[in-house]
Amino acid sequence: MAGPTRRQFLGGVGAAFAFPAIISAKSPNENLNIASIAVGGKGWTDANAASQGHNLVAFCDVMTEPSTRKGGYIEAAKQWPNARRYQDWRKLLDESKDIDAITISTPDHMHAAPTLAAMRLGKHVFTQKPLTHTIHESRTLMLEARRLGVATQMGIQNQSTVGHRMTAALIQAGLIGKVKEAHGWSHKGWAGPEEGRPSQSDEVPNGLDWDLWLGVAPERPYADKIYQPMNWRGWLDFGSGTLGDMGIHIFEPMVSSLGVAPPVSVKSIGQAPNPESWQPGNTIEYEFAGTKYTTGEILPYVWRDGKAGRPPLSTSEYLPADLKLPNQGTMFVGEKGAIVHQHGGKPKVFPNDLLSGYDMPVIEKRGHYENWHDAIRSDKPACASFDFSAPLTETVLLGNIAVRFPNEKLKWDSETLSVTNNQQANSFVRSEYRKGWEIEGL
Repeated sequence: MAGPTRRQFLGGVGAAFAFPAIISAKSPNENLNIASIAVGGKGWTDANAASQGHNLVAFCDVMTEPSTRKGGYIEAAKQWPNARRYQDWRKLLDESKDIDAITISTPDHMHAAPTLAAMRLGKHVFTQKPLTHTIHESRTLMLEARRLGVATQMGIQNQSTVGHRMTAALIQAGLIGKVKEAHGWSHKGWAGPEEGRPSQSDEVPNGLDWDLWLGVAPERPYADKIYQPMNWRGWLDFGSGTLGDMGIHIFEPMVSSLGVAPPVSVKSIGQAPNPESWQPGNTIEYEFAGTKYTTGEILPYVWRDGKAGRPPLSTSEYLPADLKLPNQGTMFVGEKGAIVHQHGGKPKVFPNDLLSGYDMPVIEKRGHYENWHDAIRSDKPACASFDFSAPLTETVLLGNIAVRFPNEKLKWDSETLSVTNNQQANSFVRSEYRKGWEIEGL
């Protein structure tokens, strides 16, 4: 299925890019018309959850034949037989007059382009994590969302769980005193093969538009089982490694609890990535400016993934020597105690007697997609709006810049989006798009 030509793209969706959108308010009782860009895997979850109680009126996916992914084009056509079907997201946007809001669940490198294009057409957007593939993209989306007045949400659903919000409430209430340092970790280790890009050029599967899948990324031949369905996360051109996959989740409790801005410095301890793919294990030291919830002017935070393992229990005198840390989580080391927050779980407080007679806060349930729906119908921002998720993404992706310069502390100026002590590092703040895929502002 051939997509629109570049001329058609610029004459259709592209023509709207220079003009602010005019958003019409929706009644609280009025159903929204939802469209979904990518409906396989996580996209299947997003399309179903975001359209619950609303109307899914259009969807697209670069793969139109059955695949190993959950959901997909064929299943979406069965589930929503009256919805318009596309393979090219640009064509969907060209015919989007009846669409109020759009979910975007593509690989990382293709988050920014359709998100920006949709916002500039006046659509509210729900974009999967990490918000973007580069820091410059994140900042651009945040500023454009403010300018256009659209309701935005990033797909970090765990942020809305009772457990995550309980951790923030306990820390902000001072249960463990002010926080001296924090740690985050994941057992995952997304990486590509050590030998780099494969030499083979395999036949593209029936139904897959490989050019559309590549999108803004540099052109390369299709290689069977190398990039799909999930291995793209380990490749520099397409994914953001374990930091982008899990760090974006696991940094969130720290950011929400302590209210930190993007870091002032970041340093990687370990090997640089291969020219084509991320390393399977990283230890990255962050420094954040202190807040009212922390001690000192600087808050140290250490991220570990894959082979780097978990933080040592000796980090806090309050942690039991026989404590088994979860595969993924966050540790807060306070003046009078510690909290271990398992990713997707609930906080564990040490020592236990801190909770003796403690009046636990009441945290109401919140749906992440429903929170976005509410933001569309009101002037209140969603919990993970781009004002929150763009700085969070900036923080996480700084780690992916640091790994390219092992054992060198990079000093970061968030206001100017620049590394102040290494000009070469600034070349990774943004990326060049493939010819024919350029979008003004990105």
